[in-house]
Amino acid sequence: MAAQLGGQPVFILRPGTERSRGKEAQNSNIMAARAVANAVRTTLGPKGMDKMMVDSMGDIVITNDGAQILREMDIEHPAAKMLVEVAKTQDDEVGDGTTTAAVLAGELLKKAEELLDQEVHPTIIAAGYRMASDKAKKILEGMVREVSEDDEALLLKIAGTAITGKGAENAKDKLANLAVVAVRSVVETTDGKKSVDREDIKLETKTGASVEESELIEGMMVNKSRVHENMPKRIENARILLLNAQVEIHKTEMDAEINITSPDQLQLFLDQEEKMLKDMVDKIVKSGANVLFCQKGIDDIAQHYLAKEGIFGIRRFLKSDFEKMARATGATIVNNINEISESDLGFAGLVEERKMGGEDTTFVTKCKNPKAVSVILRGSTEHVVNNVETAFEDATRVVGVVIEDGKLVAGGGSPEVELALRLKEYAATLKGREQLAVTAFAEALEVIPRTLAENGGLDPIDKLVELRSQHEKGVKTAGLNVITGEVTDMWEEGVVEPLRVKTQALNSATESATMILRIDDVIASSSSGGMGEGMPPGGMPGGMPGGMPDMDFDM
Repeated sequence: MAAQLGGQPVFILRPGTERSRGKEAQNSNIMAARAVANAVRTTLGPKGMDKMMVDSMGDIVITNDGAQILREMDIEHPAAKMLVEVAKTQDDEVGDGTTTAAVLAGELLKKAEELLDQEVHPTIIAAGYRMASDKAKKILEGMVREVSEDDEALLLKIAGTAITGKGAENAKDKLANLAVVAVRSVVETTDGKKSVDREDIKLETKTGASVEESELIEGMMVNKSRVHENMPKRIENARILLLNAQVEIHKTEMDAEINITSPDQLQLFLDQEEKMLKDMVDKIVKSGANVLFCQKGIDDIAQHYLAKEGIFGIRRFLKSDFEKMARATGATIVNNINEISESDLGFAGLVEERKMGGEDTTFVTKCKNPKAVSVILRGSTEHVVNNVETAFEDATRVVGVVIEDGKLVAGGGSPEVELALRLKEYAATLKGREQLAVTAFAEALEVIPRTLAENGGLDPIDKLVELRSQHEKGVKTAGLNVITGEVTDMWEEGVVEPLRVKTQALNSATESATMILRIDDVIASSSSGGMGEGMPPGGMPGGMPGGMPDMDFDM
């Protein structure tokens, strides 16, 4: 890129820099983003297909989770990367609807491209899309139904909808039940507002059994064994001490030298060390604890004394597991061994060590009111377990979102068809060119029911006509049952989703589409060659190193 200054060209960009402007830049960005959307489109819905992702190391991932597919894809194009961000945001915020968000963004860009061909300015399209998105959210509010944390049947339907199509349908009821019980166990209420921290649900995956053998532990499970074989393997009515301090002799922080001149002095020194460790164990015993979970180390001699006292001990806990254990058992984490009191102890009906998947594992169960739980997911192979884990995580996220918000909408493409109809009516009330963009937005929404039909092996045009007909009659919850191929009431079918899944998908898709539309110049730096490489000293004429002689820039 060059500018004229006193008859001399001034070069601004380094050699090899690529630049595309105007229609060329817009078409390139739209094409790249649509390619990404089309890559995940076939995974949408209960009958969506899977993708096999093979990385450079030969590791295989088989999934139909939109966010995971886009994470695994090695995407280079900057506009395409923006669509990956859409899926990532959707996954972070609500945990489900990632494919919907990506597909909708791609379709919005496709409709925008048609408007660009009709010479509609990108800023007008962007403004129209934002108007349509705002109106769509208001329309959605009128389609909402309330749900409470106590409505277990409805929560199970929500979890079931999230699990459907994730490769774990054969155990849908089992996983949905586990997800609902797990989430309801960790709900916190602050100032009348409910919140769910997904971190309080610890997931463990084990191969070698069927998915039906997955189970919920009302407490905690850790992949750790007792520190000493003479310790009891099983303790009922466990009084648990969580100690964030080492049961070892402190090493001095300064260099020290002890002169020993006789064997008796050495023995006295060793006896004193042992006495100090015995005193530490006595303080633990005096507190009434019969289970010790230590985040740091436990000396071999201390292990011996703990075993003699019949105390079950584990050392070197992960910090995250330690905090979950405190929430599960009601224990207070103690940081100083001299400050232990009986009130710091937690309770569990049973602490036992048993083998699972060939590993020694400790189970802390029968907790009184656990605010952290563990779920063990089983599967015959690693790939099966991974699919089950993805489905279960999505289910817990959506159930958590519903408990927090208390708002639901029907699924099966019914909200999108209703929004499309109402937005077309809204577009007719507008006078400017934004009317075209709002209409395009409405038509883009129909990509969801159309894709559901295509992936289910149904005729998309016939089903879309049938859906529109039902919605025009006032059946707002009419959606597509992909299993039977019929258009039915999604509330009666139990196909329901959190409101936040839809609003977040609308937000993400609209914002990313408008951002890509507003780009009219793409300047890509060269990946090789430094500034002025292979040029005479002093760089190009005009005194600036580097340059792009084939580009001009009017000053």
